[in-house]
Amino acid sequence: MKKILLPIMVVISILVMAIYSPKLSQNLKGKVKFPQEFVEGKIIKVIKEDLMKDPIVKGKFRGSQTLEVEILEGKYSGEKFIVYNSLGTLHNVYADVNLKAIFTVREENKTPTVWLYNLKRDRSIYFLGAIFICAVVLLGKMKGVKSLLALAFTGSVIIYILIPLLFKGCDPISTSIFLSSVIIVISFLLIGGYDRKTYSAIIGTICGITIAGLISYCFGKIMRLSGLNLSEGQQLLYITRDFRIKIEGLLFVSILIASLGAVMDVAMSISSAVNEIHQHKSSLTSKELFNSVMVIGKDITGTMINTLILAFAGGSLPLMMMIWGYGMVYQQFINIPAIAIEVVNALAGSIGIIATVPITAAVSILLIKINGEENGEND
Repeated sequence: MKKILLPIMVVISILVMAIYSPKLSQNLKGKVKFPQEFVEGKIIKVIKEDLMKDPIVKGKFRGSQTLEVEILEGKYSGEKFIVYNSLGTLHNVYADVNLKAIFTVREENKTPTVWLYNLKRDRSIYFLGAIFICAVVLLGKMKGVKSLLALAFTGSVIIYILIPLLFKGCDPISTSIFLSSVIIVISFLLIGGYDRKTYSAIIGTICGITIAGLISYCFGKIMRLSGLNLSEGQQLLYITRDFRIKIEGLLFVSILIASLGAVMDVAMSISSAVNEIHQHKSSLTSKELFNSVMVIGKDITGTMINTLILAFAGGSLPLMMMIWGYGMVYQQFINIPAIAIEVVNALAGSIGIIATVPITAAVSILLIKINGEENGEND
């Protein structure tokens, strides 16, 4: 009954969050200063263009175009407009006939003004998402479905609960720890079921991400880093005037979310290893079982730490290229806030992974002893 009840409850909770969170958090959003809508449109004709090849980026152009476009949805659906399209460094959308794109329509004194906003990419995203879902379901069968459900629950909690609470001014540290714990419990129960292996993985993951988050928070304080130093953090500064966001705690939240998946993976791997070893050789003492699992844990942490650090390195690749391109010396670039944050995030997350291994192993062995399943001599 539990196996059926939990997925149903998770689906209901996702629907409740999706329906009621936007309504309850409506007052937390800023007022739109320039009312506008983003609608799909189609290029009917290129009236005029003055373009040159981009000297830096291959396949791009710079200059301007005058277009005749037809709006395909919204208030002005079916109407045609003359649109001026400028192609520069920041905004560079080349338009040709029959291209479907997203247009911005803004009214001033009941007169609409139309701009070419961006290419229409949502259908490609949906198609890629469908491929992902099919691959997970085909490979994992019912386990894959539960994994997707856990992923949907995680995304819903972050989007519909965590972000609105941060805008409301709730403490980022306590809020993120609590919500991460909820995500961990629900995800593991969905995927692993109600057994000792799942319970030890839950405890190990919560301890691991808390350690990683606290380390990042402490060293962020020592280095005087804050959410302002995060990517797009300075953009948040402009909207914090209208809200009660505690931006100094966002560094903690970012490392918690970034390392959550890796720590969950390690915790479940260690928990499974403990239970498999005990099942096939129950005569091992607690010490022998712990030592055996720690050997496995060394291999797991080695690859997972490498994965986590490479993920952070990949996200900061443009920054590293900028450092190389400008020929910055060590003392110059190592003290850049963005570099310091990436290092803190990567190392704090790695320490969280390392701490998860012995904690999960110890909890798993403790639960075996509590259940009275240890047959070997206690050490």
